[in-house]
Amino acid sequence: MVAAVVMVTAYFFLPLQLFGAHRPVLSWTVVVCGLALVAAGLLVQIQDVMTGRGGTRPACLIAALMCLTMLLFSAAYYVLAREQQEFTGLHTRVDALYFTVVTLATIGYGDVTPSGQTARVMTMLQVLYSFVFLTAGATAITRHLRVQMLHRRDRRSGDQGR
Repeated sequence: MVAAVVMVTAYFFLPLQLFGAHRPVLSWTVVVCGLALVAAGLLVQIQDVMTGRGGTRPACLIAALMCLTMLLFSAAYYVLAREQQEFTGLHTRVDALYFTVVTLATIGYGDVTPSGQTARVMTMLQVLYSFVFLTAGATAITRHLRVQMLHRRDRRSGDQGR
């Protein structure tokens, strides 16, 4: 929970004006490397949960990485929205975060829409990335919690049998 608060606070205060069309190589490098690092972290945590090697709080780490994923996409959308005709209805960081969550939830209200080619590609990337990595992360969290619940139940029933 603390990690999510820190990440969201950083999202609202980081100088995102450093990125954009005036620095395309830097901008795309940060987005691609950020998503690759998060994907690698998710894969390690998911593998640990699925093989039973998870640490004490893999669910918290996976949830934090999922939050970071949303904030990376949100920051990318905010930067893209500063370019003319990339987005309709996206003007603030809150708008960008809102669009990210709505896209993740596959709701699509239609009030914020990607209208430029780059914004559409980024939105498709988010959908695919979310489908693969965030679904796997959510599955791992569910499995971890189920295993924890079964261990607690087994310990309680073992204590009662004595």
